[in-house]
Amino acid sequence: MADRLQEIEVFVAVADAGGLSRAAARMRLSAPAVTRALAALEDRLGVRLFNRTTRSLTLTEAGARFLESARRILADLEDARNVAMGASAVPQGHLSITASVTFGRAILAPIVCSFLERYPRVSVSLMLQDRITNLVDEGLDLAVRIGDLPDSSLIARRLGAVRRVLVASPGYLARHGAPATPADLKHHAIIAFTGLMPMREWRHHDGVRHVSTPLAPAFEINDALAALQAAKQGHGIAPALSYMVHEDIRDGSLVEVAPGGPQPDLAVQIVYPHSRLVAPKVRGFVDFAAPVIAAELERIALPVPHP
Repeated sequence: MADRLQEIEVFVAVADAGGLSRAAARMRLSAPAVTRALAALEDRLGVRLFNRTTRSLTLTEAGARFLESARRILADLEDARNVAMGASAVPQGHLSITASVTFGRAILAPIVCSFLERYPRVSVSLMLQDRITNLVDEGLDLAVRIGDLPDSSLIARRLGAVRRVLVASPGYLARHGAPATPADLKHHAIIAFTGLMPMREWRHHDGVRHVSTPLAPAFEINDALAALQAAKQGHGIAPALSYMVHEDIRDGSLVEVAPGGPQPDLAVQIVYPHSRLVAPKVRGFVDFAAPVIAAELERIALPVPHP
């Protein structure tokens, strides 16, 4: 039975790592041991789980179907271990967390460090990426997300809120004036952070409905901090989330412009998959991080500008 369980663990590790050698390194096994375990599992199931070439390894259709079941088997086993240890067990094990790049750098990473000091039996992988990840498919324990949740199967705990804003330097506004309406943005140099302006448009709410104003950015970049640095240097107007610019607005290096009025709040939530029993490491992090993040979001909230 132990061998069969390890075969499943190897299969999931190979699928997550995208290669035999990387999976072997993560599991601290030899590459031949991983190959043997995977071959034994395929023989036992009577199907090929991966398509292998000299340069790539991809799941077959049968492998993709089995991956979901394999993850569930391993999650059920962890639940059983948690039951045996008791629901109040001390957090331990490896925790995988994901968040957007800027939020992770500015707010989440310091909280993770404090959590690790409190719970030294936990290790953490913090993956910062400006895209929505499927927690189950990618083997992640939890995420901090901003805005609407496309996956309603996740448990969500609200931490606070931020706003989408447009900012520019005082020097830029002195030279070009501030846009009074969203349509005026077409006459300004736009610095587009693609994470907030993926379709080259400013999406705003006019008090009744959501409206999109098409734009032709002068500069597009996939890093929020670089976009804001260009705005501070007077090169144009940039979109941001309020937490990204609270210090710049308070010290006067950036000014919020609100053509069409301030935008509605976007919820900041910590999310994790449903489970019959939430692992102590997940529950421990949520209980530790949620009040800290909530307090930080309240501290850095921007005042709503007058229309």
